[in-house]
Amino acid sequence: MSELYLMITVADRKQLPTFLEFYEKHQVNVGVLALGRGLASSEVLDYLGLEDAVKAVAVSVVTDSVWAALKKGLEQELRIDIPGSGIVFTVPMGSIGGKRQLLFLTAGQNYEKGEESVLKGTDHELVIVITNQGYTELVMDAARDAGAAGGTMLHARGVGMKYAEKFLGVSLVAEKELILMVVKTEKKNEIMKAVMDEAGLESRARSVVFSLPVTSTAGLRLLEEA
Repeated sequence: MSELYLMITVADRKQLPTFLEFYEKHQVNVGVLALGRGLASSEVLDYLGLEDAVKAVAVSVVTDSVWAALKKGLEQELRIDIPGSGIVFTVPMGSIGGKRQLLFLTAGQNYEKGEESVLKGTDHELVIVITNQGYTELVMDAARDAGAAGGTMLHARGVGMKYAEKFLGVSLVAEKELILMVVKTEKKNEIMKAVMDEAGLESRARSVVFSLPVTSTAGLRLLEEA
């Protein structure tokens, strides 16, 4: 059985093609990309000999065995431990909404379904929805009707479109919106199902939904007691 992780890559935008080629060689599909800006203090940048630069954030799903191979290659081939090369980290996944989405996100990784999450007894989960641009309100209306209090939207760009068309059977536009919602664990399945029913692959939103376990929260008590 395999464990699933969300792998997040943060690198200088100019270095991103190197990471994407490396992941492609290992048959890892990068789902979405987003641009950001490095926020390290000037003292840290001066110490490392770096410049404040535009960053690229790439999101992928990997199994435990694939991550072990990637980690070794990142250290030995891409020399990621050298300051300024980038950072890659993983977070254990809770669940993925739908079999086709699971096949797409784990394409080529020899995934064998096991437990939903390596973290047990968590009170909250982070539900992440990747949807076509312009459908955030559709997603949030469905999520709120199922008990979600709110969410945060980020602009992103979809990649690996050929893989998406092959495994999901739909044509996906490049412009994406990434929606983050922290929800009670007992409401997670209902919320994910509502989003899939109203804004899933059969709709124009073409949403992919998955969740990550949350170990602790602050700032949600009054919302949940309302």
